[in-house]
Amino acid sequence: MNKLLKQIAQDKLVVISRGIQTPVLVQAAEACAQAGITLLESTFDHTIENPIEENAEKLRAIARAVGGKMRLGAGTVLTVEEVRAAYEAGAEYIISPGTDEEVMAETKRLGMLSIPGAMTPSEVQRAWKLGADMVKLFPADDLGFHYIQNLRGPLGHIPLMATGGVNPVTIPQLLAAGVKAVGTGVTIFRRDLIEKEDYDGIRTLAQMHVDAVKLTQL
Repeated sequence: MNKLLKQIAQDKLVVISRGIQTPVLVQAAEACAQAGITLLESTFDHTIENPIEENAEKLRAIARAVGGKMRLGAGTVLTVEEVRAAYEAGAEYIISPGTDEEVMAETKRLGMLSIPGAMTPSEVQRAWKLGADMVKLFPADDLGFHYIQNLRGPLGHIPLMATGGVNPVTIPQLLAAGVKAVGTGVTIFRRDLIEKEDYDGIRTLAQMHVDAVKLTQL
């Protein structure tokens, strides 16, 4: 898992899939892989009847298609059962909007990376104390760059992943503010492109995000 954590810190960009049907998601994931995306998070949809079964199917399908090119994670993980289902479907890291001690404990027991969500200094510190490998700062766009810089002052030892408001323009600014990685979905899996199944368009957007990360590494 140390190698995966290093890869996240190196590649810095996690693409988030939410509410996309499996056949379309598989092809969209392939388009992202072609653009150089190496990390993809498929989220549990708690508005439907069987979120566990649905997301496990998606993870397995993505793994079959791009498993050798991408490291897969599960997002919006709220229960221990979801952690186990994600693990069995091939996910290697668990991302949540908040910090749940039981979810984190099961994640660590299964040898997966734990990336819980937090917003305030107290929440970030608690997530780290409970064993987070990285803490998801959410929603980053509501907090702003200055907030992140201030947070990094006393808590600079805690690696952060920013989600919310991430796009090719803000990626360099967020990374400059001190986060280790960023996550975004709608700026790559744009709804109109998904509906039209425009995989060339998705690939182009993915490439723009990858390029934005590379600019910070020059």
